[in-house]
Amino acid sequence: MKISDLLARDGITVSCELFPPKQFEKLAEVKDVVARTAALSPSFISCTYGATGGTSEYTIDIAKEINARGVPALAHLTCVSSTREKVAEVIEGFSQNGIENVLALRGDIPPTGRIAFDYAHAADLVEELKARGDFCIGGACYPEGHPESDCMEKDLYYMRVKYEKGVEFFTSQLFFDNSAFLSFCESARGIGIGAPLIAGIMPVTNAVSIERMIRLSNCRVTPGLAALLQKYGGTPDMGKAGIEFSTKQINALIKEGVKHIHIYTMNRPEIAQAIMEGIER
Repeated sequence: MKISDLLARDGITVSCELFPPKQFEKLAEVKDVVARTAALSPSFISCTYGATGGTSEYTIDIAKEINARGVPALAHLTCVSSTREKVAEVIEGFSQNGIENVLALRGDIPPTGRIAFDYAHAADLVEELKARGDFCIGGACYPEGHPESDCMEKDLYYMRVKYEKGVEFFTSQLFFDNSAFLSFCESARGIGIGAPLIAGIMPVTNAVSIERMIRLSNCRVTPGLAALLQKYGGTPDMGKAGIEFSTKQINALIKEGVKHIHIYTMNRPEIAQAIMEGIER
């Protein structure tokens, strides 16, 4: 099923994100994670893709496994350090394996620098996907601005370019300030972006991991999050308190009219389950 059709239905959608293994020996473990996550009946499950394509072959394997479990798969595809030949090869792999939903991303520039320069922006990848198959294409958006950007207006401009080139839905970078996401949605609608906007939620269950993600994404630390990290960070109660925090964040978004939620599960189906059980639909 195309995710655009799924998002057009009435009601709340809750989806999950997984990442593939870096070594073949771990593939069976991740497939078990797929099975446990699919058992939660998410609306769809996405699978990430390394910025340099290092896990690309496993992205296809995992996406195939997701589809086989009866849940629509969303395969990520990045282009920042890929040649057109490599991208064409991966897209052909998607087509041959029945993967019809793709999240088109520029990807993070590797610390060692780019190894290819065929693509400058995710919009270029969107054009490639449109030319090579009947894919449902998603894109990323940044409620508090892209870490490399100095201007929200510029972010919105590039988002609109992706929309006009064929992106059918957007999934947000993690955020903890709901007002920032709601304001961003209003701004996107104000410049004519009509695609569904999915709120990306990172569970707050590990203080060290969350602090690292905050540094990488440059998202705002709300007073509530700061208090949580101060009180529970490094304690055995952090997991439970974090799940409650994330669940409350999601329920507050739903009360504000947000219909689509995406949970960055970090391959922890038990955390996804605990959050999903607390969501008020």
